[in-house]
Amino acid sequence: MKIYNTLTRQLDTFVPNEEKKVKLYTCGPTVYHFAHIGNLRSYIHEDILEKYLRYSGYDVDRAMNITDVGHLTSDGDEGDDKMVNSAKKEQKTVLDIARFYTDAFFEDCEKLNIRKPDTIVPATTQIDNYIKMITKLFEDGYAYMAGGNVYFDTSKLENYYVLNNNNERDMIIGAREDVTADENKKNKSDFVLWFTKSKFDDQELKWDSPWGYGYPGWHIECSAISINHLGEYLDIHCGGVDNIFPHHTNEIAQSEAYLGHKWCNYWFHVQHLNMGSEKMSKSKGGILTVNTLIENGYEPLAYRYFVLSSHYRKSLEFSYDNLAGAQNAYQKLKGRIAKLSKEEMPLSEEEYNKFKAQFAEAMDDDFNTSLAITTIYDLMKSEANDYTKRRLIDEFDTVLSLDLTKEVEAATVENEAEILALIEERNEAKKAKNYARADEIRNGLLEKGIRLIDTKEGTNYELVK
Repeated sequence: MKIYNTLTRQLDTFVPNEEKKVKLYTCGPTVYHFAHIGNLRSYIHEDILEKYLRYSGYDVDRAMNITDVGHLTSDGDEGDDKMVNSAKKEQKTVLDIARFYTDAFFEDCEKLNIRKPDTIVPATTQIDNYIKMITKLFEDGYAYMAGGNVYFDTSKLENYYVLNNNNERDMIIGAREDVTADENKKNKSDFVLWFTKSKFDDQELKWDSPWGYGYPGWHIECSAISINHLGEYLDIHCGGVDNIFPHHTNEIAQSEAYLGHKWCNYWFHVQHLNMGSEKMSKSKGGILTVNTLIENGYEPLAYRYFVLSSHYRKSLEFSYDNLAGAQNAYQKLKGRIAKLSKEEMPLSEEEYNKFKAQFAEAMDDDFNTSLAITTIYDLMKSEANDYTKRRLIDEFDTVLSLDLTKEVEAATVENEAEILALIEERNEAKKAKNYARADEIRNGLLEKGIRLIDTKEGTNYELVK
């Protein structure tokens, strides 16, 4: 199995620290708003990574944080606190905001067949572990206090920019937001481990610490949670490419300073989902969510199919036309599979082994999901009998999770006439540019568990639970 490793900037053969056991960490969501489909692209590919490891016989232990402490806009530990801003806007407490959007995130994951990690840890539950870690960094000379805050001293490291070959002069250029100069820092690249002084005087979540009443910086949580729940030696760390610097760079710095040895062997990063020339970003507004796609007549698993049709290390261009094409291909594939005979018959062993090897070859080559899907199309055209095809597709779908052989519940005859009449009324409303009525019909049917699916050939529907 080959995996592109951001740490070495090459395809590496995957060898875990323990035979057939994998410790996997995923950077979780910052729960101040709904996850957009760009965020969820990363989680889909991380889900594929985990499921293929399991398919390949590995015992996977996966942990993920939930960032409910707060998250600063700027890479320089300045900017606005997103959790605080969201709480003010919605007139709720920060923890109420965190609980609501955590639930919404996992609802989206369920719609996309993303498996829940074995261990899910809200950042607010780990304060003692952050304090323990920062205390040792002080003792070992890696941390200092200035202006009321605790900083990590990056000058103590031989190579701070290990993930991206960067250097201090490039810091401002490489950051996602403008970095405001912090006069308390000894070095530009130093970062906050614990805040006791900040512009957020009304910060809701604060705790006692040896350095004063305050709250953790936004990098320390992943290091502490991973080490506490997965141990000192991590196999794979996942995230989007925008996490490489500074978040994952800072994780490596503080984790290896704390442990005194190499921490994580493989770094797995997913490229952006773009709209036009820009990546999808909550901070820039105009985000698309899973529910937005549903409201526009698209199946969540059609979006998963769209994502898996491209390699995770390539930027993916989103448009409704592209998604419509993916949904059409997905529905046609499911339709062809549904026509396969369900009769049991002898396994076509030669064909079975051939296509199982082809699927493994695609996935072993840095998780090439596009070629893995192509394997299914090749299988459908092959001389293998229907029983062999169904069995292989069932096996492959434990990784792809596209519900390729799942039966769709048929609507009752009584309901169908009413549904078709409403679809026709909606079509007429759209022709008359009465979009309010068209949306009312669509939303009314969705409330009854009937999702409309618009295609170039017309409007179909499916029952949802």
